[in-house]
Amino acid sequence: MASPTPCRATRSRTWRRDEGYVRPIAGALNFDANHVDAINRSHDRCAALGLSRIEAPDLGLLGRADLEIARSRNLRLLQHAAPVMELLHDQIVNTHSMVVLTDATGTIVHVMGDDDFLSRATKVAAFPGAVWSETSKGTNAVGTALVTELPTLVHADEHYFHANHFLTCSAAPILDPRGNILGVLDVSGDHRSYHQHTMALVKMSARMIENRWLTDDLRNVMRLHFHGRVDFIGTLMEGIIAVRPDGRIVGANRSALEQLGMSGATLRMQSLESLFHTSVGALVDRFRSPLATPLAVCTAQGRHYHLHARFDWPVWSSLAEAVAAQVPGAVVAAPALRAAAAADTADSTPWAAPATAAHPRVPLPRDAQAAAVVERLCRALERNIPSVLVGETGTGKEWLARAAHQSVGSEQPFVVLACAGLQPSAVESALIDGVSHDGGAGTLYLDEIGDLPPASQLLLLRLLDTRSDGTHPASPGAQRLVCSSREALRPLVDGARLREDLCYRLNGLTLRVPALRERGDLIELAQQIVEHEAPGIGMRLVDDVLVLLRAHRWPGNLRQLFNVLRTAVALAGNGREIRREHLSEDVVEEATAQRRHGTGGQAIQNSSLDELTLEAISQAVNAAHGNISQASRQLGISRNTIYRKLRWNRAPH
Repeated sequence: MASPTPCRATRSRTWRRDEGYVRPIAGALNFDANHVDAINRSHDRCAALGLSRIEAPDLGLLGRADLEIARSRNLRLLQHAAPVMELLHDQIVNTHSMVVLTDATGTIVHVMGDDDFLSRATKVAAFPGAVWSETSKGTNAVGTALVTELPTLVHADEHYFHANHFLTCSAAPILDPRGNILGVLDVSGDHRSYHQHTMALVKMSARMIENRWLTDDLRNVMRLHFHGRVDFIGTLMEGIIAVRPDGRIVGANRSALEQLGMSGATLRMQSLESLFHTSVGALVDRFRSPLATPLAVCTAQGRHYHLHARFDWPVWSSLAEAVAAQVPGAVVAAPALRAAAAADTADSTPWAAPATAAHPRVPLPRDAQAAAVVERLCRALERNIPSVLVGETGTGKEWLARAAHQSVGSEQPFVVLACAGLQPSAVESALIDGVSHDGGAGTLYLDEIGDLPPASQLLLLRLLDTRSDGTHPASPGAQRLVCSSREALRPLVDGARLREDLCYRLNGLTLRVPALRERGDLIELAQQIVEHEAPGIGMRLVDDVLVLLRAHRWPGNLRQLFNVLRTAVALAGNGREIRREHLSEDVVEEATAQRRHGTGGQAIQNSSLDELTLEAISQAVNAAHGNISQASRQLGISRNTIYRKLRWNRAPH
């Protein structure tokens, strides 16, 4: 239903539909028609969901364990956002306000603000672990920004729930270089202290986070910094485009898209040559000098810009030499450049490289169950059979999908689509991106398909069935398709979270991904993580730590293991060993308790670690039928350690 047009404009009121008629919002600011329309549409969505304005809403709180998993999953976002949030808070301190960071589902993962307002905010669940999507909290800046993918202001009684009318909230979505929503940055405060410049501060801060993410995500590619005004290069207003050695554009910030008037998908279909009529070799040659001045470029549409290129000169120098020698195909042939080309997708498991032709291969799992998943998935991908990976959060489903993709066609793109809160436009873009420039079939990975909104499910089904997006000549239907889910698809259908017809379209082969506690390669994975976090140092995990790692049940799976070991590496400092004191106390306590809980029913104390170690060794030796070498490989400790522990236990006391 179309939203009503305001009857008239006033300086002190705006208008909103309520219970079928248009009414003024008391005490509102002077907002334009687009703002009024956005609020009206949000209220319509809330009414359609059956939300009540008056009744106490469902707080939608995550438990402690789920909150930690959410924070772990968004660790990179937190790292990039935290310093920016501090700067933003400095600008609004003592204004009865707070700075809020949510993930792509609207779950609050970090807050900071004035103590007096933080206390008031807890009454409406504005604290970590609370979900502020529209479905949970009605019309609000965070939830509505996730739906519209636009900066959103919700003032006072524009909030759908009466309990939130004391708030004024300004939110801006945070996008990755491919245009996918990473989360939302928000400033919420008492509506009486609202300032019109707050939204500008939030939008600028969101862009700072996006630029930090882009620089980190695509650090090894050439980055083009450009603007129509040369003095804007190096400011938040500049556009940034990431370019691979072959000239392909793989990412851009929001300013670049706005200046060029393109969507992210359209820009990624361009090359450096088609966009700015220049080449990678020419830019390398010009900007290898730190004193080089910006280059004037012009697009096919006649738009003029000033451009500066930044790149890692030692890595890219081979390209300049090849260009100077006029060697045909030098861009493709240079091994240093192949090793340095950047990622097309967001990171999966922390130590696995993104899957492109220019990247190292993702290591195949050494666990028999996980390896079997990859093997069967490879067979399905070779025949374009859609597959579903079912497993707990953090089990490395995307990692296994990448390994299978590389095994059957690593030259083609691997496109990751996080389904939570995903809008139809992003679905269409991903299907286009998943077809390479030479027409080859890529792999589209749909992460947590059960979180895909209904409208996006309908579009995905249509695009897959018609094998065309209706606009572009590429054939999305040629893509290999892999979905992940925390549970099997049938319960999702029964719970009305997944369309039944889409379920049939996606569910060609279902594979269960084992949890970390079920895998036999935990120690190998742990060692890979340590080597990734402390390269070239030769840092090792001591025997007692290895036993503790095996004893833990790892409810957060690979993601939790990574965070535990990354922290341990940091605490170990310049040392060569990760010892028990470098592990978080709760990890030690839980590992010890979990080993004993099934027998004695109570957690044992830390002093009984030797007994725990012996028990783990005895179990491994028995499982290996007395083969000490096999038990040693399984535990990740030396044969001498096993012999020593067993001899000590059998010696008279």
